[in-house]
Amino acid sequence: MFEYLLFLLLLIPCLIFSGWASARVNKTFSRYDRVQTRSCMTGYDTAVRLMSRRGVTDIAVNRVEGKLTDHYHPTKKQVNLSMSSYGSASVAAVAVAAHEVGHVMQKKSGYVPYQIRTVLVPVTNIGARLALPLVIVGVLLDLFLVSASAPVGQWLVYIGIALYGLSTLFMLVTLPVEYNASRRAKKMLVEDGILTPEEVPAASKVLSAAALTYVASLLVSLLYFLRFAVVFLSMLRRR
Repeated sequence: MFEYLLFLLLLIPCLIFSGWASARVNKTFSRYDRVQTRSCMTGYDTAVRLMSRRGVTDIAVNRVEGKLTDHYHPTKKQVNLSMSSYGSASVAAVAVAAHEVGHVMQKKSGYVPYQIRTVLVPVTNIGARLALPLVIVGVLLDLFLVSASAPVGQWLVYIGIALYGLSTLFMLVTLPVEYNASRRAKKMLVEDGILTPEEVPAASKVLSAAALTYVASLLVSLLYFLRFAVVFLSMLRRR
């Protein structure tokens, strides 16, 4: 009981941080979506220019539904920009578009962390939305664990360890990939004259806010992994 109470005391701050990170990325994007770039380049224009100037000609740039649903799909050879980024000429929109092109360049250059993450999950932005699903699955596993018979309970613990072990690994690989893509994005934006050096700090705030959602997912995933690992160790002691 004490272990579970300690788990809850740790989980609550993680949930608060996750909610704050999600709200922050939306607030930051909305703020700088009102700031137009001096180059007047849209998210679509940005993605096309950055790739063409670096010899990438086989990647389509598409528009997809939603806000901040931007992602690069390497197997389909698509940079998919959300409605909020595709046609907008704001600092926020071009920063997000350039970030996705950053993933394209990671693949082209053979960036090892990116290759590892692609093996785990091919769609690049899924990790940003993992925190809440991980909590829901964890709560369900906990509920079933309490009421299940011993053999079923053991299998639930194994499932929890495997699920959260893999998701923790995915997030540990994802963080350097995301930060590296953002660094590449800012460098390319200045090199190609899409953003001035004075506009880069605003783009950095947008990209940094987005990265926090991955940090939140990592914390939740790691906490649940430790939760089920402790239960597994308790099972071994009882034996």
